[in-house]
Amino acid sequence: MSAPALQRLDVDSFLAYADGREGKWELFDGVAVAMSPARARHGTVMMEAGFALRDAIRRAGLGCQSLADTLLVRIRADRAFVPDGLVVCPPPPPDTVVIDNPVIVVEALSRETAFADHGSKLEGYFSLPSVEHYLILDPDSRVAIHHARGEAGVILTRILHEGALRLEPPGLDLQVADLFGPADSAPLA
Repeated sequence: MSAPALQRLDVDSFLAYADGREGKWELFDGVAVAMSPARARHGTVMMEAGFALRDAIRRAGLGCQSLADTLLVRIRADRAFVPDGLVVCPPPPPDTVVIDNPVIVVEALSRETAFADHGSKLEGYFSLPSVEHYLILDPDSRVAIHHARGEAGVILTRILHEGALRLEPPGLDLQVADLFGPADSAPLA
């Protein structure tokens, strides 16, 4: 006897499937995938990056919003991710659960997510015309990997240990260290 075929979901049916289930879920090629619980170090970087982006938005006086680890980003009909952070301009309506147009996407790196963060998520986020910047933050080494959309759609990559970071568009200036918070908070178990 053969096993029943796995039912593939689109984003709308995935939302109904994930509603009320424990934990966080993403959709990879029509398959609902539970996300691993975050470690304290990961959570610290998510929070600090969200604060740094929020503060940069305020300083710039932009009509954008920084959101952390809450909304689903629709990549295509059968793929949607929950990034660790994002910036959307203008801010979404309060009841929004799916974002189709982030400008900046942030992922905090972990052993469990590294392959997807550098592969399918990099490709997926930049398949959206709105995405200008994708930041992969390594909490262990306090390094920011900045992928940016360049001329003719070419993706440019910089590895930043410190210093200033300009995210244009939308016009944000921040310090790389602010994405990670105080250095003494890094060595969490």
